[in-house]
Amino acid sequence: AGAARRARERRADAVIALCGALAGEVRAGRQPGEALLGASRDSGGLGRAQAVVLAAARFGGDVPGALTDAARRPGAEGLLGLAACWRVAVDRGAGLAAGLDRLEGALRAERDQRADLRAQLAGARSTAVLLAGLPVLGLLLGTALGADPLHVVLHTGAGLGCLLVGGVLEGVGLWWVLRIVRGAEAG
Repeated sequence: AGAARRARERRADAVIALCGALAGEVRAGRQPGEALLGASRDSGGLGRAQAVVLAAARFGGDVPGALTDAARRPGAEGLLGLAACWRVAVDRGAGLAAGLDRLEGALRAERDQRADLRAQLAGARSTAVLLAGLPVLGLLLGTALGADPLHVVLHTGAGLGCLLVGGVLEGVGLWWVLRIVRGAEAG
């Protein structure tokens, strides 16, 4: 999950870099297709989808359609905005650089908001991990005080019942906290 999250974040950063580089290329006077070719070299990181988009730009294909297809990959959703800017600029003659600047700003603000939310939720995650470790700490403390909590928990009926009920409640509690945190991140 961590590797997938990092790959998604790399793609999102590459989309932001592509928007900024493309806006600079268009402001420098290049045509949109030529600017996309130059900007893609500067941004990188979109992988296989980038090759399809570049082929569409190089050979006069459907660039917005290729961008829309590329936006299906996790983290590359910002390419939908780029496709919309491209359609409006090429079909209607609107300024591509201004739209790209606004799109880049919006994507950066969204990325910063996600990072801030992740930082705020780190406390809830660490609390859940700490609470999950408390039963083990209790067993260690009981052993250090000279009691034999493992014998009581593993070799008596009441201990096995408590172990079973406690394990189920611990699992449900962890699941619930992680569900809340994931829900907050998704929202």
